[in-house]
Amino acid sequence: MYLIIFDVDGTLLDSQNTIVHGFEAGFAAVGLPVPGRKTILSIVGRSLDMAFADLVGPEHQDKVPEMAAVYRAEKIARRKAGLDQDPLYPGAREAIDRLHAREDVLLGIATGKALRGVHHMMDVHDLHGRFITIQTADTSPSKPHPDMIERALSETGADPERTVMIGDTGFDMAMARAGGVHAIGVTWGYHDHSQLTADGAERIIHRFDELDQALIELLKMEKETM
Repeated sequence: MYLIIFDVDGTLLDSQNTIVHGFEAGFAAVGLPVPGRKTILSIVGRSLDMAFADLVGPEHQDKVPEMAAVYRAEKIARRKAGLDQDPLYPGAREAIDRLHAREDVLLGIATGKALRGVHHMMDVHDLHGRFITIQTADTSPSKPHPDMIERALSETGADPERTVMIGDTGFDMAMARAGGVHAIGVTWGYHDHSQLTADGAERIIHRFDELDQALIELLKMEKETM
């Protein structure tokens, strides 16, 4: 079996606007100046508390728990109100469905989101039942620690040589490298994609319709069954 693991924010889901809104709410709650949009998006991929810790610096670490709590509360309230319906990137659903239809492929998720955020995405986009292993910030250290990869491999019994992590950040690529699996970087996310190869990406794709060929080259998947 092949194991294909996807990051969520910036890879499957274009959630940048709702992420920025949540961080703005967190900073406003403690009276700190809000970083620029580019700075906020640069930490996407980290778990929430680590992301706030990175952004506020050493002098305001005591404010991180409150900021993270405000972010979470804002997310929950907006979802209950029917807001934060983040779209999938073009081609994401087709790629997921195509891979899910293969008998030799297992799909997984490894994300800095909380599990409830992943479930929200699945509810909104009818993706339940596609992913056999889901690793989140609820149970794992923040990327680039390899725990999410290790848990996914343990849960599925997949061979690291037949496993690939797909993501838009250096955190994803470094996590894959630390976990001993392959890595594919995507350029439509929120980080500087010129650094993805240096961080461990073995292939770079610019559109989801390039994913099949990248998997064929990297994992030696059979082309005729894609």
